[in-house]
Amino acid sequence: MAQPEGTKENPKKYLEQDYEQLKAQCLASNTLFEDEKFPAGQASLGSNKMGPESSKAKGIVWMRPLEINPNAEFITDGATRFDICQSTIADCGFLSTIGCATLSEEYLSLVLPQDQNFKTNYAGIFHFKFWQRGEWLDVVVDDKLPTRDKKLVFVKSAEENEFWPALLEKAFAKLRGSYEALEYQYSTVALQHFTGGVCLWYFLKKHQFPKIQRAVKSKCLLTSSTGAFTHDKNLVAAHSYSITGAEEVSYKGEKVQLVRLRNPWGYKEWTGAWSDNAPEWNDVAQEVKDALLTQKDDGEFWIPFLDMVKDYESLDICHIAPSKEVNVEEPHWSLMQTEGSWKKGDSAERFLADPQFRIKLEVPDDDDDQDAAEDKALCTVIVALMSKEILEKVPDFLLYQLPKEVPTNLLVKDLKAMARERVNNRNKEYVGCFQVQKGEYAVIPNPSDPNQDFDFYIRVYYRKKGGSLEKDGEVTNTSE
Repeated sequence: MAQPEGTKENPKKYLEQDYEQLKAQCLASNTLFEDEKFPAGQASLGSNKMGPESSKAKGIVWMRPLEINPNAEFITDGATRFDICQSTIADCGFLSTIGCATLSEEYLSLVLPQDQNFKTNYAGIFHFKFWQRGEWLDVVVDDKLPTRDKKLVFVKSAEENEFWPALLEKAFAKLRGSYEALEYQYSTVALQHFTGGVCLWYFLKKHQFPKIQRAVKSKCLLTSSTGAFTHDKNLVAAHSYSITGAEEVSYKGEKVQLVRLRNPWGYKEWTGAWSDNAPEWNDVAQEVKDALLTQKDDGEFWIPFLDMVKDYESLDICHIAPSKEVNVEEPHWSLMQTEGSWKKGDSAERFLADPQFRIKLEVPDDDDDQDAAEDKALCTVIVALMSKEILEKVPDFLLYQLPKEVPTNLLVKDLKAMARERVNNRNKEYVGCFQVQKGEYAVIPNPSDPNQDFDFYIRVYYRKKGGSLEKDGEVTNTSE
């Protein structure tokens, strides 16, 4: 059965460019693809900080990988976080996001179709998949890349003959409008485009280590950024890092919370306590040291969480629900998506009566470890509402707990809206994080202008009871 257009299995053709069709035409005519929709020229670089008179744009020559390196490969020995390095011009937030994506083989292989190369049926054309406003898109690019003195000026691989990071960046720049549009973007923007996940950002606080550890364990993607100033020890100010691990280790009779970070430059690591050559590693169990420590100048390092909060200001978490290697018979995280429309004159009661806007929470957080009484155990649920078209004012929503028996004449005014632990509208959507008791809830749009018509998607990330039947519209453990 064919999947609907816009799903992961059948992505929509961005700008109506068909990769297979365009490639076949190039092979038949014995020509290399040149992308008229994102040409190798100034317009694709940008008009302000990368405008024609800017120092960043001066001297740029567009070259194909085989012109840069005759032994060019798309991927060498698999795509990993250690492939990505920052060149002379690049956005660290975007690079830290790519590093995160490599930690999820499922999403990396989705974004990065790996049956591409510079040898068999090479036609100078590549394609990548991104999620945007509720749909998966297939984005086509030619392989002309910006260079200076025959070296890539944006993202590059640690391997000189590997080009997947640079081509992925070009496809993302096309989706965003230009290379310039990638500069200083929030990490959550790229995280969402790469996964279709639900993203939240936080100011980093001392009590958040358990949140980070749970997120890492749940296969979420995380980044963190330093402030404008640091206490040095080789940390880069105003810089974004990938979070690749979080562990609590026994050290001299105490527990120490450690976070593993990676600098997208591929070098310049923390030199304080628990760094690669720090003496603390000599006083932990050998099996712990063997499992955690890698002494290599690759940009990745461990740092005590209490030191991290002194220099890092923000925490970005992208909640994804991997569809592979998950036992659906057991409690598991799930991402549900549904859609609807708000019409002028609509009332909240119309949505209250519609079962597709309801969610049943049955599994508390860490239910096997939680000491709270059954009626006090809390469930974390993250809800996102995004309009299909970009609106001047992002529509909000409210979450209501429903009674066990829902009467037909129930009014919203008779219900209490749940308090949000965190709200985020960085990605042109409203995202709320709630901790609530088990039960059934309704997600109700709450636009600032109720007289404005708009179509929307609602996505809900929650812990799901194993073995239960799927709701209509639910996609368990995917982000379609």
